Amino acid sequence: AFLMEESGGAEGPNDAVTELKANIDDMTGEAFGYLMERLMAEGALDVSFVPLTMKKSRPGLMAQVVARVEDEEKLGNLLLNESTTLGVRISHMRRMMQKRRFERVSTEYGEITVKIAEGTGRACPEYEQAAALARANHVPYLDVYNAAMSAYECSKGEDGL
Repeated sequence: AFLMEESGGAEGPNDAVTELKANIDDMTGEAFGYLMERLMAEGALDVSFVPLTMKKSRPGLMAQVVARVEDEEKLGNLLLNESTTLGVRISHMRRMMQKRRFERVSTEYGEITVKIAEGTGRACPEYEQAAALARANHVPYLDVYNAAMSAYECSKGEDGL
């Protein structure tokens, strides 16, 4: 279920990606939240902030962005324009991913898509759908999550999987 060959940059089980990194020590938490929203909206595949100690013992965060190779310039410029960093480091790499499939399940809160990793069988409801159903039904997110997982487990039994 895991492969390590390149697939020519097309998003798939294994593909070429770009990692952009920037160290930032002078932004507010709200600005980091906004930066993450903007990066994701512009096509980042993943965004994370890692705590670090910078020169002169200043606390800071490293913005790490995983992106499609064709989006590196756009997202690099966004990092420069929407944060206080003065530079962005760029690395090209391959990533290895599990093959996955999607299954719709019905819950008392509505239908939801569950993502299943084919190699391990691990499953997880799609976050945005679960959050939307929680808001619409005025229930905690975890209630929807657990209902989706229970419905998925029941569907496995029906299919004989």
